[in-house]
Parts: sequence; structure tokens; C-alpha cells
Amino acid sequence: MIAATFDPDGRRVVLPERSWAHIKSRRPQLAGRLREIMTAVREPTRRVQGRASGEEWFFLEEADPLTGFRSSYTTREVRDG
Repeated sequence: MIAATFDPDGRRVVLPERSWAHIKSRRPQLAGRLREIMTAVREPTRRVQGRASGEEWFFLEEADPLTGFRSSYTTREVRDG
């Protein structure tokens, strides 16, 4: 696990090492922006329903005054047992 936080709805969001490696390989400009990515999940400036079921896109426009960026994740129901 690279990082963890809670989204505005109180759900725990974990960034696994595999996902972080994927982000850095596909978007190398984000490699040094882990703090902003986790802030986008915790305190987004805008939220949009994603394309897939259970996916939500969180935006943090203050991260970059020209473009901002999007952080997205898919919520999964975790069942006990």
C-alpha cells in the first residue's frame, strides 16, 4: 500500500503499489503529485459519476491552475465473512 485516505462519504480508499506503478507509467507527470492525488480523493472540488458501475471521478482543480486533474476509483462493496 502506497497511501490511504477517506473520501467525502467516509469510505476508505487505498492506493495499492500496483495501481501507483500503473499511474506513474501511464502519466509520468503525476509521479511527484501523490499528495495532490490523495487530496483529490479526500477533498474534491468536483465529483462526477464515472463510466463504469460504482466508479466516481473526483477532480481537484486547484492542483494545476491550467488543467487540474482527475482522480478516479471504483467503489467495491466489502462483505464480512
